[in-house]
Amino acid sequence: MKRLSVLFAAVLMMMSFTALKAQKLAHADIAGILNAMPEMKKANEQLEALGKMKQAELGKLQQALQTKAQGYQQEAAKQTAQVNQQRDAEIQKEADNLQKMGQAAQKDVADKQEALYIPIDKKLNDALAAVAKAKGLEYIFDANGQGLAYKGGLDVTADIKKQLGIQ
Repeated sequence: MKRLSVLFAAVLMMMSFTALKAQKLAHADIAGILNAMPEMKKANEQLEALGKMKQAELGKLQQALQTKAQGYQQEAAKQTAQVNQQRDAEIQKEADNLQKMGQAAQKDVADKQEALYIPIDKKLNDALAAVAKAKGLEYIFDANGQGLAYKGGLDVTADIKKQLGIQ
């Protein structure tokens, strides 16, 4: 009986090693691939330009508001309490509008980023799938991922870049 259980354990162990060996694993530097893609470089340049434009617009409006507030503050002693209250309310309303415009600008940039990155993600995923199929891989891990403990497997970064037509 003891021999049978040892034999069973040995067979079970061999089967689990065979199952592990059958799974084909690889890793790739996904961030490196994305940074090498011309589409990603172009998208990042567009996003940076849009962000700078939005920031410049908001900066001009903020400067105008500050100038207006300083002017009102200098004239406050010469004005009635009612006029000063109206001016304070006006400055507060413009500051609130400026804050809303800043939030809208952030949303515009985020929306543009999403629109630009969707086709890039699709192209990368298609290349990953093509390389995995060509090499008979079941899994490709991101080499930069937190969950990866060992990178001794097959690195398919170059194959994915080749599939995408980048160096």
